Amino acid sequence: MTYFTPQGGLPPQTDLLTDRAVVTQAYTFIPKGVLRDIVTSSLPGFRSTRAWILARPVAGSATTFAQLIVEIAPGGGADAPETESGVEGVLFVTAGVLSVTLAGVRHVLEPGGYAYVAAGADWSLANDGDVPVSLHWIRKAYQPLPGTPAPPSFVTRDQDVEPQPMPGTRGAWATTRFVDPDDLAHDMHVNIVTFQPGGSIPFAETHVMEHGLYVLQGKAVYRLNDDWVECEAGDYMLLRAFCPQACYAGGPEPFRYLLYKDVNRQIRLT
Repeated sequence: MTYFTPQGGLPPQTDLLTDRAVVTQAYTFIPKGVLRDIVTSSLPGFRSTRAWILARPVAGSATTFAQLIVEIAPGGGADAPETESGVEGVLFVTAGVLSVTLAGVRHVLEPGGYAYVAAGADWSLANDGDVPVSLHWIRKAYQPLPGTPAPPSFVTRDQDVEPQPMPGTRGAWATTRFVDPDDLAHDMHVNIVTFQPGGSIPFAETHVMEHGLYVLQGKAVYRLNDDWVECEAGDYMLLRAFCPQACYAGGPEPFRYLLYKDVNRQIRLT
């Protein structure tokens, strides 16, 4: 399996400004060419680390989550990465080898490694190797469900979870689910969706869940509200609630993306 990882840098002064980036009321599209050195941020408490912040709760944008691509240089990391006690997270490694310590137990995550970090967990991360580590970090304020214990932290791998085909697609469309969708303790899912070349979402999905969608591999044409947008590995799409969406996968290899959505909670009105 391959996972696109941004390398930073800056384009030459001879390049044209024309690009595919767009922000609308329904969605935001951030092409891979935007992920340059000049748009990175430092993170408090982290050593030798930079981050591309793809999504954050802000008016007119995402309301339920934040998503970052975090690059940690050799010797870097953080002893207390999460500064908010009520925030849960998912880590997904795309390059390098990441050491994650959860409740005193050290785990080694290589590309494809996935960790769910429960709200309030005692954890740290480090790059003990000699090449940079790149990972996605998705953060959400956990919404407790009365009478249901909060889910525990866990570690797994993309390679160890069997994708589940969507009914009637003969495997052309499948989802790697790291959490049981019937487990109401979880109020967010971070999955990997895979389309084989020619596979599609054959209707315009329109639903309450927000999405953060990072293309790990391949290419496709994606329907975002009224627009058909070409996307490829390294591109990021943020879909607001109820944004119509569909896609056709193309190219010689599978089209795969890391997908966030908020789930399993009643809508708050007060």
